[in-house]
Amino acid sequence: MQATLIHGRRSALDIGSLRNQSGRLRMVVVWLAFLCVVVGSRVGAGSAQAALPEPSDDVSSWFEAFKREASDEELYRFLYAMPKGGDLHNHLSGSILSEWFYDLALAQGQRGYRYYTRVTINNCRPYGGNAFVENPYLMLFVNVQESNYQKLSTCEKEEYLPLDELNPQEKAAWLDSLRLDKAHEGRDEFFQTHWQRMGDLYLNPYLAADALVINMQAFGAEGLMYMESMIGVLGFIGAQGQSIPPDDVAQIYRERLQDTDALATGVDVRLQVAILRFLPGANEHLRYLYDFVSRHNDLFVAVNMVGREDNDKGYPLRFLDTLRDLRRTYNNVRLSIHAGEVDEPNDHVRDTLLLGADRIGHGINLITDPDTMRLMRNGAYLVEINLVSNLLLQYVSDYSQHPFPEYLRTGIPVALSTDDRGMWDSNLTDEFFVAVKEFNLSWDELLLLSRNSIEHGFLPKATKAELLARYTTRIEDFARQIAARPSAALSSTAQSYGFICDRYQLCEW
Repeated sequence: MQATLIHGRRSALDIGSLRNQSGRLRMVVVWLAFLCVVVGSRVGAGSAQAALPEPSDDVSSWFEAFKREASDEELYRFLYAMPKGGDLHNHLSGSILSEWFYDLALAQGQRGYRYYTRVTINNCRPYGGNAFVENPYLMLFVNVQESNYQKLSTCEKEEYLPLDELNPQEKAAWLDSLRLDKAHEGRDEFFQTHWQRMGDLYLNPYLAADALVINMQAFGAEGLMYMESMIGVLGFIGAQGQSIPPDDVAQIYRERLQDTDALATGVDVRLQVAILRFLPGANEHLRYLYDFVSRHNDLFVAVNMVGREDNDKGYPLRFLDTLRDLRRTYNNVRLSIHAGEVDEPNDHVRDTLLLGADRIGHGINLITDPDTMRLMRNGAYLVEINLVSNLLLQYVSDYSQHPFPEYLRTGIPVALSTDDRGMWDSNLTDEFFVAVKEFNLSWDELLLLSRNSIEHGFLPKATKAELLARYTTRIEDFARQIAARPSAALSSTAQSYGFICDRYQLCEW
């Protein structure tokens, strides 16, 4: 009997404990299977394993047969176990699953932090206020830490509860408030409420550092070797509300990544910083962060431009003169910029390449720019593909509209990545599963995607060569497993999340 697929909507602070629990569960399942055989009945037919293709040294041919014969669960288990290269496009603040956020927030009590969230609105503010500020008043589940809670009026304080005092209904609503999990939610919900609700939760550098390690643990469990995460360094505050300088924040990250649990993941990490492209002071912000990355180049490798591209104040050429000026001084800062994450034609991908970007985030509408597509074929510029994100944010209404296979099969370098996996309730295996299911990827294409994600990482040449060699060894070992005993290539501890459950019914069963 096949082991149960673990669904991921649970705390991940103690991954080792979860694995022990799943191990005990598997022992129970094996015992039940034995009893079923004895009494001549069958338990759990829905998770029964079909016969896999016969072992073969020709992994490419074996994989084609496997795709034809395997159930969705078996395909998912295979892709979960498959060694993977890197995740080059993920926002740490958006990569924290709601359950992780809740547990992390409570755990920060050890450092003196306490968080409150708005559970009701008592109309404490007078009429005529500005409803279009960064932190609008008329929004539930906005999170503040105690130093800011104490600054509220008595009326507004009554709207909030400490996170650790939420009742089950309030906690469930709080968890759902930080992810896209309903049919009516999409792009506007994501850009206009999720980040605002997060509030002070992400202004704690210790919480951010712990969240980075939890992501490393989860990614490492599904075979990832490298990740570049966009992470904050500005605006952080201590438990008493005091400002924490960016250089101190960098040191907090650096030290956390040297802890035993971080090193044990086997995941190599580099960090990017981001500017919000449409803000009035974006060019000054870019100058500051360029200098910051240059000074902390052992860990920080790039600057990224984020934010809605349909806000025209963030158009790429706004930054051209500033970047040309910065390149006169700095020789160690790379650019990976969001471009083409819109559902109408424009020249943003072309203009972003002119800015000096080596990688394009999303690139959905590159398909509408034939000249730039020709330029990028078999070239040096990679498109970071985010299949789950693009569907949930409605840049495509169906995967048949997604340009990914056109890019992949015309020689434009691409790699799969997770974007804001916490808000999607997903993981990197989901991206590979969608790609195989919707676009019939071959074995060679799977390997190409992982190699691309390492080759286009912002790493020193020696480190990149070492990672590529490790990946080659791991994928060859995986291929030998297939050749010897294919069932061994299916993970028994595969962990799925809400997206793959909702769309493909790969849930607990």
